[in-house]
Amino acid sequence: MNPTLLIPNYDHGRELGPVLEALAPHGLPCLVVDDGSGRETRDLLAALAARHAFVQVHHRDRNGGRGAALATGYRLAASRGFSHAIQLDADGQHDASDVPRFVEAIAKDPDALILGAPVFDASVPKSRLYGRQLSRVMVWFTTLSFDVVDPLCGFRAIPLGPAVAWLDEAPRGDHMEFDAELVIDLVRRGVPVRNLPTRVVYHPGGLSHFDTVRDNLRLAGVYARATFDLPIHLLARRKPRAGQQPA
Repeated sequence: MNPTLLIPNYDHGRELGPVLEALAPHGLPCLVVDDGSGRETRDLLAALAARHAFVQVHHRDRNGGRGAALATGYRLAASRGFSHAIQLDADGQHDASDVPRFVEAIAKDPDALILGAPVFDASVPKSRLYGRQLSRVMVWFTTLSFDVVDPLCGFRAIPLGPAVAWLDEAPRGDHMEFDAELVIDLVRRGVPVRNLPTRVVYHPGGLSHFDTVRDNLRLAGVYARATFDLPIHLLARRKPRAGQQPA
């Protein structure tokens, strides 16, 4: 087991500073994938990397979206010999003190996808809360499983072997739909899921790159495609494995 922290970032330079300060005591390396941020953020990231020896920053040439940044991060982490990426957001919504709990969960079940199960306070926007409930139902339906408590939480531990294999097979969504798409496909591949309750806070005036119209349409597209190919998934599940007799 060899985990790394992974943070996708787009123009969250000021918010990222306190996040890294909170992560420093946990003794894990941290890869920040900067998704084409502006000059001010790039300068702030350079200063943060100089201040924190455990932090490395990888710059993408242009902004490609959350999914594109995460895909880059998974591949980089795997190429550097890491087994898991403990992923969290740059905006400070996630409770960095829960990192040891994710490490412990990986140690107990290294083959599993460890998903943060958000514990919200009054700061959560109602639209986000209702949207998550709908996403949860759609993931239950398209995976034929109730294992996933929340398919959208950005605080999660990713087994990099299955994740990179998934990336290699076909193009994936480059934006906010990526998190749900990953969950659906890994569950369908038989990757076990463990859910870890963790506090999530929406800070007043916080910078969010979630576009209510476009990103909800992208999520709807993921769920529509997963529904359309559900019969193919069912047929694949019925195929006998090597050494088994047909059902």
